[in-house]
Amino acid sequence: MGDAIGQMLTSAVGIAISPLPLIAVILMLATPRGRSNGIAFALGWTLSLAVLVTVVVLAGSGADASGDEGPATWTLWLKLALGVLFLLMGAKQWRERPREGQDAKTPGWMAAIDKFTPGKSAGMAAALAVANPKNLVLAVGGAVSIASSTADGGGKTVAAVLMVVIASLCATLPLAVFLFGGAKATEVLAGWKAWMSRHNAAIMTTVLVILGFKYVGDAISGLTA
Repeated sequence: MGDAIGQMLTSAVGIAISPLPLIAVILMLATPRGRSNGIAFALGWTLSLAVLVTVVVLAGSGADASGDEGPATWTLWLKLALGVLFLLMGAKQWRERPREGQDAKTPGWMAAIDKFTPGKSAGMAAALAVANPKNLVLAVGGAVSIASSTADGGGKTVAAVLMVVIASLCATLPLAVFLFGGAKATEVLAGWKAWMSRHNAAIMTTVLVILGFKYVGDAISGLTA
């Protein structure tokens, strides 16, 4: 189980520090329907990730019909491809980072976020969780790591649940602060939003590059064993 958890941890953290869902849920919480929209967003995000991770882990764990105790060969090739993709994404993230004095770009749909309904909030969360290329690749990569680990079925299940919980912190933690943070909740959330917007490029570049080299190394090691 420890192997499965260790394999997916960086991917889960990479999703958890994604700025778009964090900023989106903070903006939603400041609207008249903040409570209901925030809850819907957090549920939509968590359930979407749970479905994606479950499907990939089951597919990767059940794909090796040869009886070999090692991971399915296709998961190692996929891991190699994901590693290269992570490195390319890291380079792109750094190249497109805001320069000194520039503000990070925010999507146009955020301007209409005060008109969102709970249903639309949940749908937006699902889109950001599994349709956003960066989060999709991170989620698939983490799930493939769990599937190709040496853990048994129970260990992989625990690792998958932990991955979803950690990766959902970007949506659930701001909601918890809003619901239970009292008078200072708005100030705290505004500080998080500003900090993530300012430092996201450097953080995400570091995470993507580390993941890229790790996935490439693990895949080459498994394929040449």
